[in-house]
Amino acid sequence: MKKQKIILVTGGAGFIGAHLVERLLHDGKSVVVIDDFSTGSLENLRAVAKHPRLKIVRAKISECKELPKLAATAEFIFHLAATVGVELVVKSALHVLEASFNETQVLLRAAAKNSTPLLLTSTSEVYGKSAKPEFSEDDDLLIGPPGQSRWSYACSKLTDEFLALAYAREKNLPVIIARLFNTVGPRQTGRYGMVLPRFIAAAKKNEPLKVFGDGKQTRCFGFVHDVVEALVRLQQCEKARGEIFNIGGTEEVSMHELAKLVVKTLGSKSKLELIPYDQAYAPGFDDMRRRKPLVKKLERFVKFHPRTSLRDIIRLTAA
Repeated sequence: MKKQKIILVTGGAGFIGAHLVERLLHDGKSVVVIDDFSTGSLENLRAVAKHPRLKIVRAKISECKELPKLAATAEFIFHLAATVGVELVVKSALHVLEASFNETQVLLRAAAKNSTPLLLTSTSEVYGKSAKPEFSEDDDLLIGPPGQSRWSYACSKLTDEFLALAYAREKNLPVIIARLFNTVGPRQTGRYGMVLPRFIAAAKKNEPLKVFGDGKQTRCFGFVHDVVEALVRLQQCEKARGEIFNIGGTEEVSMHELAKLVVKTLGSKSKLELIPYDQAYAPGFDDMRRRKPLVKKLERFVKFHPRTSLRDIIRLTAA
């Protein structure tokens, strides 16, 4: 009997990665996770930790001795390993930049040796300070100045994109890039500044919901199960290779309105508290006012559109 090929998931113990691993196992796949557990957690994989088709390798990509063999025998690679959260990015820009570029380069090099198809998860942060009401995959990108460390994450992921697409052109590596817009859902932690789990945790305790800035900045949120569905469909779509896709919800909401909706949905007695950016992060902190994805390309290639409403996302995440 021919042995089934694996799917390799870097960052598989992270919030999104663990949900993806569960889905792949449910679909009958054999999965190998590489994760150094710097921001991921074995707790995220608790439901499947003893699954016979799951192997967990605790290591950095660049220090994983099994990587050449894993990349050679994999039918597909999902690269989700990343440093996440605005708070972590502001405090540890050097770690963000070095880790992102180095780890991605090592992985791409390993994948290219056997032309193993790879999906790289990028971020809506790459759109930077652009004032456009909606973002398309072929838009110009407007990144803030290097003196502000909050843009280091955007630049690191953008460099990953350039690197992956260079491998696609020059090494014939089948690459897909997915720009994720604020993925949220069960098991997400607010430890690194993620807004929705922070709001939900405070609302459950009837504590003040701390809204940074003036609260008028808007975001769109993608439910993690919707995002995973999109990632799996992209994996299965050969025409998607060499392309960039936005993945996220399209229901735009201000942070002030989001806080009010969390309070209302959970029946909380919490009040709202505005915290200036200078106090929340660092003096001179800069942010984008809007971040809404156009997802027409995703619909065109894999016939997928986000299905979960914002109110349901809050309810399901809180539960």
